[in-house]
Amino acid sequence: MSAPTAATAPTASTAASAPQRRRPPVRPARVLLHLFLAGTALAWLAPLLWAVYAALRPYAETSTKGYVSWPDRLSLGNFSDAFTQSEMPHYFGNTLLIAVPAVLLTLFLSSCVAFYASRFDFRLNLALLLVFTAGNLLPQQVVITPLYRLYLLVDLPGITASGKLYDSALGLVLIHVAFQSGFCVFVLSNYMRMLPHELTEAALVDGASVWRMYWQIVLPLCRPAMAALATLLSIWIYNDFFWAIVLISTGENMPITSALKNLSGQYFTDPNLVAAGALLTAIPTLIVYFALQRQFVSGLTLGASKG
Repeated sequence: MSAPTAATAPTASTAASAPQRRRPPVRPARVLLHLFLAGTALAWLAPLLWAVYAALRPYAETSTKGYVSWPDRLSLGNFSDAFTQSEMPHYFGNTLLIAVPAVLLTLFLSSCVAFYASRFDFRLNLALLLVFTAGNLLPQQVVITPLYRLYLLVDLPGITASGKLYDSALGLVLIHVAFQSGFCVFVLSNYMRMLPHELTEAALVDGASVWRMYWQIVLPLCRPAMAALATLLSIWIYNDFFWAIVLISTGENMPITSALKNLSGQYFTDPNLVAAGALLTAIPTLIVYFALQRQFVSGLTLGASKG
């Protein structure tokens, strides 16, 4: 083997003259930025951490030593008591009976309207989108009185337990579909406009029907946007309390958000028990978010970059 030549062999002088990578200096503005972000994150997490801390302590201890004190013992007793005393399994079932059909119907109907508005050209195309978008600008408190009277007038004998649209899960499903469809149509129509028109044009030339173009071509491509909307709808509908308290009178028919009031007595309320119940009611929304986290993030970043 031949020895390396002088042109290729590294020398001590060249290695010493090579520029060393230096860490950038720490700027005061960057330090202040990180301190601000850390403080903001802590401010957002403080109520949640305080609720967890209170839920793990018995009320007898906090009533004696106060909430701002070092605990003698921590236990999960408040969680088990809140789960049984508030009858959470029953109210969880009521919420599923409302949230699941409402989310599915909203996504299906909104995707149908968005497909028609984005893939077909007609005179009222823009007006249709404006009508659905304007529905999001209407405050719920403005229409609550006429809706309440309308629900009392609609008779559904044999369909609902109350015999009316009022005080029924069907009534809550319909009102959620009506109020959430505008936002979903707006998001899905914008996303469907990004899809190449050559896909549906080629399918139309091959003899595909409109339903087949929607169901087998466009809808599978909208999976990230649909997953992001499904996550948001599940959280919004699950956490709703306004429509439930107005359009339902029977306590047994209310969703999970109303189960917490069962933990409040007439003369005494255990705040630690209520904190444990509130944390339990938040678990399903966390499960939905973590299950659809990847699709949710990809759906939120749609259109952020092109290439």
